[in-house]
Amino acid sequence: MTKGTLVSTPTFRDRLEHHQVVIYFAAVVIAAAVGAVVPGADTLEGAINPTLALMLFVTFLQVPLADLGRAYSRIRFLGALMASNFVVIPVLVALLVQFLPATPMVRLGVLFVLLTPCIDYVVTFSHIGRADARSLLASTPALLIAQMLLLPVYLRLFLDDAAADLVQLGPFIHAFVWLIAVPLAAAAVVQIWAARSKVGARVAAGLGLLPVPATALVLFIVVAAVVPQLGAAIEAALRVVPLYVVFAVAAPLIGWTVARMARLEASAGRAVAFSSATRNSLVVLPLALAVPGAIPVLPAVIVTQTMVELVSSVIYMRLIPRFGEVKSGVLPAAK
Repeated sequence: MTKGTLVSTPTFRDRLEHHQVVIYFAAVVIAAAVGAVVPGADTLEGAINPTLALMLFVTFLQVPLADLGRAYSRIRFLGALMASNFVVIPVLVALLVQFLPATPMVRLGVLFVLLTPCIDYVVTFSHIGRADARSLLASTPALLIAQMLLLPVYLRLFLDDAAADLVQLGPFIHAFVWLIAVPLAAAAVVQIWAARSKVGARVAAGLGLLPVPATALVLFIVVAAVVPQLGAAIEAALRVVPLYVVFAVAAPLIGWTVARMARLEASAGRAVAFSSATRNSLVVLPLALAVPGAIPVLPAVIVTQTMVELVSSVIYMRLIPRFGEVKSGVLPAAK
């Protein structure tokens, strides 16, 4: 068997996905070391957006075009997903930020990260956690578009006018074009090419190996760029850890409760729980960096949530599969 055949087999991709948490932690540790000892590591900040676009492109590529239509026809699932992430979770976040010091950058960082649901590695985590990862994957474009539209609204609602004025509309438009529209269109073009050409099919299969490495690359670049600037932000980062832990405990329970109220089947309910608990820290970081005076506090507060979340996700993958196992707790299938 040739090397090219080996790396394109599903087994290799499965191994990447199965060990992704270890890969991400390794990327973070190596990046922290590079950021601490290599002069000029903070200049990697300019590479965040291009690598994010790559990560989202290969993520969207995993969504078959036909599945997009089916995802939006599953009104009950999509409704529960949206209600949990954009109605109930914001209420939880509004309560949690009351326990933070009245420091605009700290509050802004927490709101940036906790109000935006994850659209990348949550899909694989949910697959390992016996959730309906396929429906969750097909819903990722809707989740990303909704958070880009609603985040400015929530920031205005939850912050005083002075802090809210720090957030400009320009970066959101830029993010919508380069992190949503362009990667989604490129993924659609590759899928059409793959359906019509053997070469296209091989290219799509090769790109299918990239979601985990691309996410690890984004983590590496983000952490390596932020670490040299962390000195003055350590205290702020430590202050938000307890809040992130409370969120990590409450959010999946909120998602599961909303799913039960929507009478989703257990696997779909687990998907809503995973989505409610996992946040989009990597994608919102460029938006945060566009805020005047953001460095070092804002990126430190956001990256801290990523660290808490990676640890929490290991626990989620063990506990969330138990949701709905008890007969009295199994939900009837949604129609």
